[in-house]
Amino acid sequence: MLYHILAVGDVTGEEGLRHLSRHLRQVKRMKNIAFTVVNGENISGNGLTPDQAEDLFAAGADVITLGNHTWGKMQIVDYLEDNRYILRPANYTSHAPGRGYGVYECGQIRIAVMNLIGRCNLDFNAENPFSTADKLLKNEKEKPTFTLVDFHAQPTSEKLAMGYHLDGRVSALWGTHTHVPTADERVMPKGTGYITDIGMTGPVESVLGIRAEQSVEFFLGGLPGRYRNAGGACKMQGAIFTLDSDTGLCTAVERIDIR
Repeated sequence: MLYHILAVGDVTGEEGLRHLSRHLRQVKRMKNIAFTVVNGENISGNGLTPDQAEDLFAAGADVITLGNHTWGKMQIVDYLEDNRYILRPANYTSHAPGRGYGVYECGQIRIAVMNLIGRCNLDFNAENPFSTADKLLKNEKEKPTFTLVDFHAQPTSEKLAMGYHLDGRVSALWGTHTHVPTADERVMPKGTGYITDIGMTGPVESVLGIRAEQSVEFFLGGLPGRYRNAGGACKMQGAIFTLDSDTGLCTAVERIDIR
């Protein structure tokens, strides 16, 4: 049987959260989505609060993933411990609160979600994401129907290498963090659905969600001040993976951009 899984790119600012709240459930109905993973680490600009996480769940997220801004709002620490439906990168130190891998019941199927962070330009004393993924897959007590991976990383090379490393061993792998969607969605040779980056959910007229003039000022060598989220019309970007429960692998990948 075929199942449609939706991955939503980094939700940026309260504007992005409102846009998601307006459109996510409608997209899920139209596309017959069985399960939704949303990266939510930028709602406060740098991190998210427990209340914002609850708003993401209310909007239709089944699981929330994070990344390099996981600890941007320290009030999230206890929430990470208490709520198994929010994941921080699994290759953070074992002393970090929360978890980076979970298995979730979804009707007649079981879906595993893995959150990893890259180390190229994002080295937060994280363990090797490649060996961490190997370890998590090896330790699966009962193989889930599908395994999904949100790889929060910067270089396209690191993400693509992870795609080849896990090809045929996970159902779908997508990249987050750069906020710019790539046009390389595909099914890899051994059956894993892949896209280097699924983009962002937030203001269209912005630089990665912040006011464009501030980013320009920074690159001109000035002092842009504290970054502020941009306003105006928003977009919701992501990808839909069509997965086959008989094989646990992917048959199609479709980018989405809801404005």
